[in-house]
Amino acid sequence: MTLALVPYPASLLVSDTPPFRLTPDVAISGDPAASAELSRLLLVRTGLSPALAETGPVELRIVTGGVSESYTLSVTSTGIRLSGSDAAGLFYGVQTLGQLLRRDDLGWSVPAVEIEDAPRFAYRGAMLDVARHFFPVSVVKGFIDRAAALKLNHLHLHLTDDQGWRLHLDARPRLTEMASDTVVGGGPGGFYTKADYRDLVAYAASRHVTVVPEIDVPGHTHAVALAYPEIAEAPVLSDHVLEVVESYGGAAPAAGEPYSGMAVGFSSLKIHDEATYDFLADVFGELAALTPGPYLHVGGDEALGTAPDDFAEFMARATALVADLGKIPLTWHEAGAAPGLDPATVGQYWGLTHPTDSSADAARSFARNGSSVILSPADAVYLDMKYDTDTPLGLTWANGPTSVERSYSWEPATLIAGIGDHDILGVEAPLWTETTSTAADLDIMAFPRITSAAEIAWSPAPGASTERTWTSFRQRIGALAPLWTLSGIGFFRSPEIDWITE
Repeated sequence: MTLALVPYPASLLVSDTPPFRLTPDVAISGDPAASAELSRLLLVRTGLSPALAETGPVELRIVTGGVSESYTLSVTSTGIRLSGSDAAGLFYGVQTLGQLLRRDDLGWSVPAVEIEDAPRFAYRGAMLDVARHFFPVSVVKGFIDRAAALKLNHLHLHLTDDQGWRLHLDARPRLTEMASDTVVGGGPGGFYTKADYRDLVAYAASRHVTVVPEIDVPGHTHAVALAYPEIAEAPVLSDHVLEVVESYGGAAPAAGEPYSGMAVGFSSLKIHDEATYDFLADVFGELAALTPGPYLHVGGDEALGTAPDDFAEFMARATALVADLGKIPLTWHEAGAAPGLDPATVGQYWGLTHPTDSSADAARSFARNGSSVILSPADAVYLDMKYDTDTPLGLTWANGPTSVERSYSWEPATLIAGIGDHDILGVEAPLWTETTSTAADLDIMAFPRITSAAEIAWSPAPGASTERTWTSFRQRIGALAPLWTLSGIGFFRSPEIDWITE
């Protein structure tokens, strides 16, 4: 029997004994937060509204001492016993239980199973770009819900780019006053108040998700130039920038004018002006105070308008500023080529599944310095790529369209020579939003490919599990279609998958 479980557990034994039958009077006991989450899932999936009681056949408990985020699940005909090593582990066990629900002629049931599960990687992330298009708090919360249900535990928020600055900061109020109204293609922008941001951070934490904010510097900073032109260089209109403008339309970037196009690599902060670092100190300091999580992402990608020596000097100072605030700096992998980064800096690789020599060496530098890398190969886990040539939304620059099979068929430990499991902090699936502007757009681009990233980040490596195959995976996600539909997820019905209607 292949069960519709994604990500697939570390250990699963299925019994041929009778399942546990759900009845209208079923009671859930144990941990209040996990019990409430299971009750919510049961109501969404089955319509049943179980009672929360001191005792009952469904028992959810935290039993400390195991691997962080791990859980065990035992289902027999007489009851369900779920234990987590911590609150996160118990929450993830509830998500697995929600996927196990089945309906037959006798009603709803859970098959008799024994599961022992724990994550492969500590960092399992999704990124949402709210700079190219802005998304209100309610949409971001929905994205958090979807990520958490797949056992993803980090939300990387790309808060700034050439098109807009999305977080109000008291120390630099002109950023949102003058640089938050633009999105790709025109239309209204927007920004989060500090209260909005705190709300998102708290909501994410309630779903065991850590928010990782990104302030992208020194490039991708045209919006900064609108508010504080004295610390920004004039746009560098390279042949590449002009080619993108010609391909996708819109005007070329110009100093002092909001930018709504899709070109990258033309903007830069002034590297040798101390006012730039005063600006960074204000921004990073206030953002760090708002962010309880350990990470602060400082970008560093596509700084094509910055000379290499200047880039190295800038990234060394920027990562030191973040480290001095007690946060772990994250950068895109290009920064690995710059000497002098704070040694704790984590690199995020966004190259292809067949890396160039320069991108691979830049990524390896983080491991050589005693830190680690997050893997986001663009032609596998960039959720904004088209599924096929006919997909209305998305782009194709990352080695053409990315099918669901291609999103699944890569292995972190062999992606970059010289980077093994011990060097990898985790996996992250970014969703850039040049072509997506609504919650429905996010769903159609994320699902089902986000499930590939979730399984690769959580489940054992392919050689360690017989079910870590494309054949098994496509069957399992096909069987999740009813749950996604009931959960309001408008997923892409890829012809690669045999979708089950119920």
